[in-house]
Amino acid sequence: MTDKSNWRDNGVRIVRSGELDSNTPQTPGMTRAAAINHAKAGAEKLWAGTVNIQPDAKTGAHHHGELESVIYVLKGRARMRWGDNLEYVAEADAGDFIYVPPFVPHQEINADPDQPLECILVRSDQEAIVVNLDIEPVESSETIWIGPNHPAE
Repeated sequence: MTDKSNWRDNGVRIVRSGELDSNTPQTPGMTRAAAINHAKAGAEKLWAGTVNIQPDAKTGAHHHGELESVIYVLKGRARMRWGDNLEYVAEADAGDFIYVPPFVPHQEINADPDQPLECILVRSDQEAIVVNLDIEPVESSETIWIGPNHPAE
């Protein structure tokens, strides 16, 4: 519990861009770095950080257990695949948000062959759950979104 009588030491925290911590569970194909967690900022219920994927690269399939995740695309084009065989796909551009529910197997792909994909990631808990999966993806995925939040009919 935060000591409210001492806002100077227990109030707002700034974590500078050069202070991010890459000592967090990783998935092949991406680099995660923590910015907001208990160690860096004193957070009790949130985890936030960065995700970077090189041009034309993709991550391994994984999920985050019971955690909810929000990905904000800063730069580039993200292609998300998900499902038991990664059979569904949607794309998000810079400025778009992506929500990943608990236990959903997924894979992030940088859809741009020339530019890195840069994202901000926020999770609903401090626990660093990353379950890397051995999934053989289907050959072709079903595109289910025609817009950022509009399922195809």
